[in-house]
Amino acid sequence: MSFSSKLNHLHSQARHNRWLWYFSIFCRIGLAAGFIPSGMMKIMGERFTTLSNNHPMGHYLEALFHTGYYYPFIGYVQVTAAILLLIPRTTVLGAFLYLPVILNIAILSHAVRFEGSLLTSPLMVMANLYVLCWNYEKWKYILPFNHSPAPVAAKERLNNKFPTGFFAMVLACVAAVVILNTFVYQIMPRNTTSDCRSQFKGTNRTMAGYMFCDCIHKNGEPLDKAMEKYREAPDDTVPGK
Repeated sequence: MSFSSKLNHLHSQARHNRWLWYFSIFCRIGLAAGFIPSGMMKIMGERFTTLSNNHPMGHYLEALFHTGYYYPFIGYVQVTAAILLLIPRTTVLGAFLYLPVILNIAILSHAVRFEGSLLTSPLMVMANLYVLCWNYEKWKYILPFNHSPAPVAAKERLNNKFPTGFFAMVLACVAAVVILNTFVYQIMPRNTTSDCRSQFKGTNRTMAGYMFCDCIHKNGEPLDKAMEKYREAPDDTVPGK
């Protein structure tokens, strides 16, 4: 059996499971709900965050806000992608439009360590990929495989067997995202100076940490430069002081 045939067989099995179908609907609704509010705020020309302009993400969002019609254009793209996702006939188009936007948000969030979307954006990327996988038969011909015509199968009732292994994998992915984003970064800029400083209390790096927070929230220095100063700063003479 060729690789293409194996994918067709795997996809056919998944499409006949009621719980996987429910999950595809859940992903579509969740993705749409994630883009419509933020997209509408851009269309209406409103800011959608209270971050200080000194914050790394605040720098970016403030510059984005002052880009003229480009700012509402992003909002129209987000809302359009969300609406297309909700309509069964246009789900694939919506998913392909949605993917580069949410992938950009995920990479940006990790680049500046922005807590607001550090966890949600990678989960939304995975949900988007699931929707595309669920609709694989509609776009598979753009892949560089030798696709043989899929056999015309008789219409079957959906299988009610709960896919325990699949949902265990989903929970594992969610847990992995949470754990990795919790422990992969030694320090975070956080959203305010007080929140930023709180992560250093009780350590022997309070002075270095406070300097890092001031570099971000008071001086508006780039994250990389603030991190460099933090690493070069000495430990406290007395822990926690």
